[in-house]
Amino acid sequence: MARKRKLTASTFRRVLSVWPPFLFAGIRVLSISPDFRTAKVRLRLGRMNRNYVGTHFGGSIFAMTDPFWMLLVMQNLGPDHLVWDSAAEIEFVSPGRGDVFAEFHLTDDRLAEIRELTAEGKKALVWFDTEVVAADGTVVARVRKQIYVREKRRGGPSAD
Repeated sequence: MARKRKLTASTFRRVLSVWPPFLFAGIRVLSISPDFRTAKVRLRLGRMNRNYVGTHFGGSIFAMTDPFWMLLVMQNLGPDHLVWDSAAEIEFVSPGRGDVFAEFHLTDDRLAEIRELTAEGKKALVWFDTEVVAADGTVVARVRKQIYVREKRRGGPSAD
Protein backbone atom coordinates (compact mmCIF):
# COMPACT_ATOMS: atom_id res chain seq x y z
CA MET A 1 0.00 0.00 0.00
CA ALA A 2 1.36 3.44 -0.91
CA ARG A 3 2.29 5.68 1.97
CA LYS A 4 0.31 8.91 2.21
CA ARG A 5 2.50 12.02 1.98
CA LYS A 6 1.99 14.67 4.61
CA LEU A 7 0.91 17.98 3.13
CA THR A 8 3.20 20.88 4.01
CA ALA A 9 1.78 24.23 5.07
CA SER A 10 3.35 26.02 2.10
CA THR A 11 1.84 23.55 -0.38
CA PHE A 12 -1.51 23.78 1.43
CA ARG A 13 -1.36 27.60 1.17
CA ARG A 14 -0.64 27.48 -2.56
CA VAL A 15 -3.44 24.97 -3.22
CA LEU A 16 -5.97 27.06 -1.28
CA SER A 17 -4.94 30.24 -3.10
CA VAL A 18 -5.78 28.71 -6.50
CA TRP A 19 -8.87 26.83 -5.29
CA PRO A 20 -11.62 28.23 -7.58
CA PRO A 21 -13.95 29.59 -4.84
CA PHE A 22 -11.01 31.60 -3.45
CA LEU A 23 -9.31 32.46 -6.72
CA PHE A 24 -12.40 33.90 -8.39
CA ALA A 25 -13.51 35.77 -5.28
CA GLY A 26 -10.17 37.56 -4.91
CA ILE A 27 -9.21 35.64 -1.76
CA ARG A 28 -5.51 34.97 -1.22
CA VAL A 29 -4.01 32.87 1.56
CA LEU A 30 -1.00 34.96 2.59
CA SER A 31 0.50 32.47 5.02
CA ILE A 32 -0.01 29.28 6.96
CA SER A 33 2.52 28.54 9.67
CA PRO A 34 4.49 25.27 9.34
CA ASP A 35 2.71 23.91 12.45
CA PHE A 36 -0.76 24.79 11.05
CA ARG A 37 -1.47 27.02 14.05
CA THR A 38 -1.74 30.37 12.25
CA ALA A 39 -3.20 31.46 8.92
CA LYS A 40 -3.48 34.91 7.32
CA VAL A 41 -5.90 35.66 4.48
CA ARG A 42 -6.56 38.73 2.29
CA LEU A 43 -9.64 39.61 0.25
CA ARG A 44 -9.07 42.20 -2.46
CA LEU A 45 -11.92 44.47 -3.47
CA GLY A 46 -12.53 44.06 -7.20
CA ARG A 47 -15.25 44.14 -9.82
CA MET A 48 -16.12 40.47 -9.23
CA ASN A 49 -16.75 40.77 -5.45
CA ARG A 50 -18.11 44.31 -5.17
CA ASN A 51 -21.74 44.70 -4.17
CA TYR A 52 -24.30 47.22 -5.45
CA VAL A 53 -23.01 50.03 -3.19
CA GLY A 54 -19.33 49.46 -4.06
CA THR A 55 -18.21 47.61 -0.94
CA HIS A 56 -17.24 43.98 -0.38
CA PHE A 57 -19.95 41.41 -1.07
CA GLY A 58 -20.80 39.79 2.27
CA GLY A 59 -20.57 36.28 0.83
CA SER A 60 -16.94 36.90 -0.14
CA ILE A 61 -16.16 38.18 3.36
CA PHE A 62 -17.65 35.03 4.83
CA ALA A 63 -15.92 32.78 2.28
CA MET A 64 -12.49 34.14 3.20
CA THR A 65 -12.99 32.84 6.74
CA ASP A 66 -14.96 29.69 6.03
CA PRO A 67 -12.57 26.72 6.03
CA PHE A 68 -9.72 27.82 8.26
CA TRP A 69 -10.77 26.81 11.78
CA MET A 70 -11.80 23.37 10.58
CA LEU A 71 -8.56 22.92 8.60
CA LEU A 72 -6.27 24.13 11.40
CA VAL A 73 -7.97 21.95 14.00
CA MET A 74 -7.98 18.95 11.64
CA GLN A 75 -4.28 19.31 10.84
CA ASN A 76 -3.36 19.61 14.53
CA LEU A 77 -5.51 16.78 15.89
CA GLY A 78 -4.56 14.37 13.14
CA PRO A 79 -6.34 11.43 11.54
CA ASP A 80 -7.75 10.02 14.80
CA HIS A 81 -10.37 12.80 14.97
CA LEU A 82 -13.38 13.74 12.87
CA VAL A 83 -13.57 17.50 12.33
CA TRP A 84 -16.49 19.22 10.58
CA ASP A 85 -17.89 22.72 10.27
CA SER A 86 -21.13 22.78 12.21
CA ALA A 87 -22.48 26.34 12.33
CA ALA A 88 -21.53 29.91 11.53
CA GLU A 89 -22.54 33.49 12.29
CA ILE A 90 -21.41 36.74 10.73
CA GLU A 91 -21.93 40.30 11.90
CA PHE A 92 -21.17 43.08 9.42
CA VAL A 93 -19.71 45.98 11.40
CA SER A 94 -18.52 48.52 8.80
CA PRO A 95 -18.27 48.67 5.00
CA GLY A 96 -15.21 47.05 3.45
CA ARG A 97 -13.96 49.56 0.88
CA GLY A 98 -10.49 48.15 0.22
CA ASP A 99 -8.51 45.02 0.92
CA VAL A 100 -9.61 43.22 4.10
CA PHE A 101 -7.71 40.67 6.18
CA ALA A 102 -8.40 37.83 8.60
CA GLU A 103 -6.00 36.01 10.91
CA PHE A 104 -6.53 32.68 12.66
CA HIS A 105 -4.48 31.63 15.70
CA LEU A 106 -5.00 28.14 17.16
CA THR A 107 -3.49 28.02 20.65
CA ASP A 108 -2.18 25.14 22.74
CA ASP A 109 -4.94 25.88 25.27
CA ARG A 110 -7.71 25.49 22.66
CA LEU A 111 -6.21 22.21 21.41
CA ALA A 112 -5.92 20.90 24.97
CA GLU A 113 -9.54 21.93 25.59
CA ILE A 114 -10.71 20.08 22.47
CA ARG A 115 -8.74 16.96 23.36
CA GLU A 116 -10.21 16.99 26.86
CA LEU A 117 -13.76 17.51 25.55
CA THR A 118 -13.42 14.65 23.06
CA ALA A 119 -11.77 12.16 25.40
CA GLU A 120 -13.38 8.72 25.41
CA GLY A 121 -15.17 9.35 22.12
CA LYS A 122 -17.33 12.27 23.25
CA LYS A 123 -18.25 14.90 20.68
CA ALA A 124 -17.47 18.58 21.14
CA LEU A 125 -18.99 21.65 19.55
CA VAL A 126 -16.38 24.39 19.83
CA TRP A 127 -16.79 28.05 18.81
CA PHE A 128 -14.01 30.17 17.27
CA ASP A 129 -14.11 33.93 16.69
CA THR A 130 -12.41 35.88 13.89
CA GLU A 131 -12.41 39.56 13.04
CA VAL A 132 -12.14 40.68 9.42
CA VAL A 133 -10.30 44.00 9.38
CA ALA A 134 -9.40 46.70 6.87
CA ALA A 135 -5.76 47.66 6.32
CA ASP A 136 -6.11 50.45 8.92
CA GLY A 137 -7.40 47.99 11.54
CA THR A 138 -11.08 48.96 11.28
CA VAL A 139 -13.27 45.96 12.01
CA VAL A 140 -15.36 45.12 8.94
CA ALA A 141 -16.99 41.92 10.19
CA ARG A 142 -16.98 39.46 13.08
CA VAL A 143 -17.30 35.80 12.17
CA ARG A 144 -18.05 32.92 14.54
CA LYS A 145 -17.55 29.34 13.44
CA GLN A 146 -18.63 26.24 15.34
CA ILE A 147 -16.57 23.13 14.76
CA TYR A 148 -17.75 19.58 15.51
CA VAL A 149 -14.94 17.35 16.78
CA ARG A 150 -14.95 13.72 17.89
CA GLU A 151 -12.38 10.95 18.13
CA LYS A 152 -12.93 8.35 15.44
CA ARG A 153 -14.35 5.06 16.57
CA ARG A 154 -11.89 2.20 16.51
CA GLY A 155 -14.09 0.23 14.08
CA GLY A 156 -13.96 3.01 11.47
CA PRO A 157 -15.12 6.57 10.95
CA SER A 158 -18.78 7.41 11.32
CA ALA A 159 -20.45 10.72 12.02
CA ASP A 160 -22.98 11.30 14.78
